[in-house]
Amino acid sequence: MTILQTCPECGCWEYAGAPDCTRCAALIDALVADGWQRFLTESGFEPGFRPDDEQAVAAMVAEEPDRHPWRVVDAALDRLTCPDCGSRWSRGPAGCPACDLADGHRYAAIEVDRAGVPPGNEHAIRVNVAVVRRAHAHSPAEVLTRRAILPALLAGALPTIAEAQRIGVLAKRGITYAELAPMVAELAERAPTGVEP
Repeated sequence: MTILQTCPECGCWEYAGAPDCTRCAALIDALVADGWQRFLTESGFEPGFRPDDEQAVAAMVAEEPDRHPWRVVDAALDRLTCPDCGSRWSRGPAGCPACDLADGHRYAAIEVDRAGVPPGNEHAIRVNVAVVRRAHAHSPAEVLTRRAILPALLAGALPTIAEAQRIGVLAKRGITYAELAPMVAELAERAPTGVEP
């Protein structure tokens, strides 16, 4: 019995329909937004503080990504506007100098694996989330691979290097999401129980 849930909007495993499925994209954005809310609460910010104050906090986090968890850094970038292209910072078009630089700086942020998951699981989630949220800057095969595997990662699984490479090769050869979904379910079956996204 699989621990994955089907998205009622797109029919993919939840999260895997992004970026095209609005519901799956919102679930991925919530992973980041929830980290931001926890950070604000733990930092002593009162609910409902002014948007200008939130933007100032976001700018501070973006300037020191190595001092914050990746979900907080990604959420901070979501709250800032790119000075070059006007998009959410780091999510603009490929080739935008400021977005490309911010996209690279996000990887200085802290990664802490959740309790009970294999070491490296949080890094894998982070990379997959970053690719799916900036899908226009990556090849269709890369996006397919990252979005397909994400539900299993969130369940706490971690593919071996060989498994991840095999899925990547299959995606480059034109495998469809529907053909990848059973492999992802099999991967998720190996996940530890009771892991929260």
